[in-house]
Amino acid sequence: MQDLTSFEQVGIYAVLAISLLGLAYAVFLRQQILREDKGTARMQEIWGWIRDGANAYLGRQLRAILPLIVVLTVALFLSVYIIPPTSEAVEHFAKLGVTDPAAVTLWIAFARAVAFVMGAGFSLTVGQIGMRMAVEGNVRVAAEARKSFAGALRIAYRSGTITGMLTDGLGLFGGTIIFIFLGKAAPDALLGFGFGGTLLALFMRVGGGIYTKAADVGADLVGKVEAGLEEDDPRNAAVIADLVGDNVGDCAGMAADIFESYEVTIVSGLILGLALTAMTGHSEWFVFPLLVRGIGVVSSMISTYLVKTPEKEAGGDAMKAISQGFLYAAAMSAVMFTIAGWYYMSVVAGANEIPGGWLRPVLAVISGVVLAILIERVTEYFTGTHGQPVKDIVKSMRGGPATTILSGMVVGKESAVWSVLTIAATIFVSILIFTVGFDYAPLAAKTGMDVKVIQIAFVLYGVAMTGIGMLTLTGNNVAMDSFGPISDNANGIGEMAGLDEKARRIMTDLDAVGNTTKAITKGVAIGSAVIAAVALFGSFITDVSKVDPLALANGIRVSVPEVFIGMLLGGALPWMFSSLAINAVNRAAGLIVDEVRRQFREGVLEPVGSPKHKAPDYRQAVSISTAAAQKELGSLSVLSVVPPILVGMFLGVEALGGFLAGIILSGQLLAVYMSNAGGAWDNAKKLIEDEPRDPKQNMGKHSERHKAAVVGDTVGDPLKDTAGPALNPMIKVVNLVSVIVAPVVVVYKEINWVTILIGLVLVASLVWAVWRSKSDATSEIG
Repeated sequence: MQDLTSFEQVGIYAVLAISLLGLAYAVFLRQQILREDKGTARMQEIWGWIRDGANAYLGRQLRAILPLIVVLTVALFLSVYIIPPTSEAVEHFAKLGVTDPAAVTLWIAFARAVAFVMGAGFSLTVGQIGMRMAVEGNVRVAAEARKSFAGALRIAYRSGTITGMLTDGLGLFGGTIIFIFLGKAAPDALLGFGFGGTLLALFMRVGGGIYTKAADVGADLVGKVEAGLEEDDPRNAAVIADLVGDNVGDCAGMAADIFESYEVTIVSGLILGLALTAMTGHSEWFVFPLLVRGIGVVSSMISTYLVKTPEKEAGGDAMKAISQGFLYAAAMSAVMFTIAGWYYMSVVAGANEIPGGWLRPVLAVISGVVLAILIERVTEYFTGTHGQPVKDIVKSMRGGPATTILSGMVVGKESAVWSVLTIAATIFVSILIFTVGFDYAPLAAKTGMDVKVIQIAFVLYGVAMTGIGMLTLTGNNVAMDSFGPISDNANGIGEMAGLDEKARRIMTDLDAVGNTTKAITKGVAIGSAVIAAVALFGSFITDVSKVDPLALANGIRVSVPEVFIGMLLGGALPWMFSSLAINAVNRAAGLIVDEVRRQFREGVLEPVGSPKHKAPDYRQAVSISTAAAQKELGSLSVLSVVPPILVGMFLGVEALGGFLAGIILSGQLLAVYMSNAGGAWDNAKKLIEDEPRDPKQNMGKHSERHKAAVVGDTVGDPLKDTAGPALNPMIKVVNLVSVIVAPVVVVYKEINWVTILIGLVLVASLVWAVWRSKSDATSEIG
């Protein structure tokens, strides 16, 4: 901080204050929500089952992951001793009076370990508190739906906004406080901060996804398809597990997922910004990303509070209100970005303006905001109930389950192409921003660096700023996502509690909008994962060049056989990861099916008062889903951490770069395909269920078309809520592990008996992970 101007120091502390203000806003909203009515005794009884199940799951998950966090904290502490401290770190600590190399290394190791724990803790906090507030909100939405549409929308959206502002506040606080304490030495700790958040997000996204879809698939197959029951019929023993799963998967899991994207984009932006600062002597490159994030928090606070509809009992347009809130935030942010960029990088800088001018970083950030809007529109078109793709799936249901599944696959694959084109166009815009009219020759003459190398560094910084811009409105994005499960749970509570038709209509409308908002935020999360991965790719190249400027002097050449092998392996990893995740859902869903069938046979469906009638036992289904989710955490995390280490050790750092390129492309296409196909099937089912019942015309619930819709939705469930979203943190875990190990790979590139021994241990861990995931552990789960 001592190297910054007084204006920059004030700006950094203002950003820190804004992060705390965002957290205070979350507390303010929490107090508002908790004052709302919780409804009838029956509603509160159902809500209590959901709350207890969710809390039990999170408690068991925490006990499962804490030992691994301890091990990785020690590993990250020791990793600093393998590579000498960077010159920036030595310079920073010298100004603080620490000149002994051993002491500098100890401080950096301590900072990285603490930052890792902080990132993991913040990610865990966002997921756990966010989920608990979603559970608090769902029963209150159901209670308010008895009175008005506008009130139910307000409670549902503001309950989700609490999670969004926690994500904003903690993410910004963590990155800013690390920078305040470490300055130019921050990149070493920031990697730990990003890795901690990403790893916890992987745990929560995978575990929550398996939990929710095991229960959902099992409940639908037996309850809807076999027994012809309604969505949340209380006689279905898997209903409570299904409602719990919405919270642990779509609230805790998705909140942690977007939080780590928020972390990783700021980490990559600061790392690349510090690299440009070392190159140009201008601190604006790493200060501006923090200012942008502070502006985003303010925009989210204002816009989320404005989301509302007119006071109508029914018929309000929730999707319009939510979309308008997002667009208001985008417009406010773009204006404030421009003003802040102009004033800070032009007026304050005066004659010492940054190379290329102040407008280029601002345009890169605004292009990220535009990318978020475009992905939102693409996802809404392919998955929304008003879009032609979903209507085409509905038409195909006349042919039964097979044509329903085929049409959903068509929608998912086409949407993946348009998503990639949108992201590619945005990256190309970043290239144009930092190349057109930008004369790099004076900078090359000053630094002695090649013009092309300098240009690539600036373009990658532009990509990082695009990612920061894309997730600037994280508060809005997370609020939209949490709105979905909150509305879904409220609808389930309403059905199980037997609320009147008016209230059910309001909750059904909100639930349908929630399906679309969940799909949209998944699209934004996947898109941000790719942008963040590309930015981390730049950090990878930067860190390698610091250790050995010649290691990647020729770039990452696909024509080199080792690099091509790395790219093939990287492209294959998302497919293996998703196959194990889907198989976990399939196995656990089978146990749920058996359990629900058993209870049906034993009298759950018999009329109340009949001697044969037995009340449903919800606890066993909750227990099965919880155990199934925990079983996969270790194996899938090993599958994410170990492969990049093996590729780097035995194929080299350039092949590791090819590995990253392969996983980014393959993971993006596969994640969007699965997420959007599942979302389209889900909303197509909703359209069928909204039709008037007419068996003669094959319309409405319990018709043959409805059965085909349920099958399509069931196939799509693990795609859109388990495997697809879990690829987001997996891609970034792989990238962060690669950035951390790349310098080690460059320094210790000779293969010897120690390398071979470590390699054998790592290969054995991979074999164990796959075997563990595929093993039929019925005794553990059931």
